[in-house]
Amino acid sequence: MSQSNLHLGVVMDPISDIAYKKDTTMAMLWAAQERGYTLHYMEQEDLFLNAGQAYARMRPLTVHRDPSHWYDLGEPSARPMVELDVVLMRKDPPVDADFTNAVHLLGFAEREGVLVVNPTAALLQCNEKLFAQQFPQCCAPTLVASRDDVLRAFHAEHGDVIFKPLDGMGGTGIFHIGPEGRNIGAVIEQLTLRGQRQIMAQRYLPEIKDGDTRILLVDGEPVPFGLARIPSAGETRGNLAAGGRGVSRELTDRDRWLIQQVQPMIRDKGLMFVGLDVIGDYITEINVTSPTCVREIDDQRGTNIAGLLLDAVERRLA
Repeated sequence: MSQSNLHLGVVMDPISDIAYKKDTTMAMLWAAQERGYTLHYMEQEDLFLNAGQAYARMRPLTVHRDPSHWYDLGEPSARPMVELDVVLMRKDPPVDADFTNAVHLLGFAEREGVLVVNPTAALLQCNEKLFAQQFPQCCAPTLVASRDDVLRAFHAEHGDVIFKPLDGMGGTGIFHIGPEGRNIGAVIEQLTLRGQRQIMAQRYLPEIKDGDTRILLVDGEPVPFGLARIPSAGETRGNLAAGGRGVSRELTDRDRWLIQQVQPMIRDKGLMFVGLDVIGDYITEINVTSPTCVREIDDQRGTNIAGLLLDAVERRLA
């Protein structure tokens, strides 16, 4: 099949609400349209299953490079998802029950031959906080627990600790508790829902002042530039959604060593688009649901990361 005949579906948050200047999904859609792909728009609630076959309420999509008018949508129609060649699952976390159910529905389309990016099994298996813990040699001291006494003991051991939920994104719900332990009880109580929910505690990495670097892997291969997301004054979170400033930088030797540690498993799981978060010498997260930072790196380095992803898609479909 020639690339101009490909039908690409995207499952995403409402396109009307995206941040036009930095949205990674838009970069993917522009690149696909420029290659002649036919675009089909879906939101999570548009997916459904009928007699064991995956369907969706799809709308024809045209995208524009215009900050005042970046898309047009056609009339919706319910269609079998097997009519699509590839689906980009770009719904942002949280990975809640609705997200998980949508991924299960995409799994039916996958079994009918549709390429889903990223694969549904990997989306279900790879919690973005926990996945990194399969590579302890790459991570700072980390604990996952719900018990107050266990979390307090970790803080007592390490003195300076970040507490965060396992299902957050964009820096939401992240707390920095220093050696004095101020408000630690309230933070643990809030995040764990009084001991009912597992959370993550990580030793605080002071290198965050130099940035929390996003490193993108496309079909297992690293983009040669990362994006250091540098916290704003008074912040410990570098996330762009939390006010961080993005500065592209070349990968270091340590970055490349970290990549080598995770590459075999990423390739084994068929993950086509992955974002590693690195602070100092350590991976803190491996993002597989809806990695971002393409636009910032492309703008600063002249890369075409979405094009690399579509090259990989076309290789899979060849």
